Amino acid sequence: MAENNGPLKGILVADFSRILAGPYATMLLADLGADVVKVEGPGGDDTRTWMPPVRDGVATYYLGINRNKRSIALDLRDPDDLAAAQELARRADVMIENFKPGGLARFGLDYDTVAAANAGIVYASISGFGSGEGASIPGYDLMVQAISGLMSLTGDPDGPPYRAGISVFDVMAGLHANIGILAALHSRGASGRGQHIEVNLLSSALSGLVNHSSAVVAGDTVPFRMGNAHPSLFPYEPLPTADGELIVIAGNDGQFRKLCQVLGTPELVDDPRFTRNQDRTANRDALRPLLVEALQARTKDEWFRDLIAAGVPCAPINTLDGGVAYARDLGLDPVVEVGGVPGVRHPITFSATPPRYELPPPGLDEHGQEIRAWLKS
Repeated sequence: MAENNGPLKGILVADFSRILAGPYATMLLADLGADVVKVEGPGGDDTRTWMPPVRDGVATYYLGINRNKRSIALDLRDPDDLAAAQELARRADVMIENFKPGGLARFGLDYDTVAAANAGIVYASISGFGSGEGASIPGYDLMVQAISGLMSLTGDPDGPPYRAGISVFDVMAGLHANIGILAALHSRGASGRGQHIEVNLLSSALSGLVNHSSAVVAGDTVPFRMGNAHPSLFPYEPLPTADGELIVIAGNDGQFRKLCQVLGTPELVDDPRFTRNQDRTANRDALRPLLVEALQARTKDEWFRDLIAAGVPCAPINTLDGGVAYARDLGLDPVVEVGGVPGVRHPITFSATPPRYELPPPGLDEHGQEIRAWLKS
């Protein structure tokens, strides 16, 4: 096994989470050198069976968020297993869980009990709707996409609301949890004490809706579905070319000027209806057909090549395999293989303490014997 030089080397994470938000967070921590012990119930993490698709009989959902971890299966109703879980929490630097708020108290694994024996613990709880009035509400990403308002923003203006194509708020909550964990570890370095971090999907959603939630709380404006259009920019959407659609973006007046130069429509820049971004946005119905007419002259790949060369943001609409292939073409090396299991590379590059890729996603209780022996030593 290669030497662990990750920036989180020496940090022990007791991972009592399952499904997506917590496991995604702990995989990123593990990639950065943390020793993550994945605690599973006797039946294992639910995502082990969320299939298809599968690889060698294991769900790719599970494989995608559980590398670099060691697995131990513990039945918290069994006294010996519970003692092992409590000892793991006592030794850990970080504990992360996504049980229903208060659900671990009966096992002596709630924050107050764990912190009484381990004052330095950074204890992260992930829930759907917080530990107050929303504590009893199940926390599924799709529920939060609906309740937060995201689905009201997704889809055609005259069509039904749609969910995002991924569990976007689970991922976001996992990232927010990691920000909190790293901040609390930094604080512990000065104070010597850990703390309890709480993250919930609804708060992550409202934060992650950024300009849309700001429109509500600061602008007294309720956003609405606009299909692929942007409420504050134009062009910023797919536009048809000779052989298919291309995402075309003019994020500022300079980019619009370059776009018009490449399209061969320089007269549009001086048209008072289109001079400034706010003008283009207000007059998008007049500008769109003029851009579409120019784009019909060539293919999307030809426009992509020339517009990018001119500094105009644009993009073809790929399937996911095309996205992976494009990242590979750019030299981003998006795929890593660990123990024969391909996965997506950690998204952060470090100049001195690179991520590690040592352990494939573990089988259920694969490391149980060695972890139990260590906890008794």
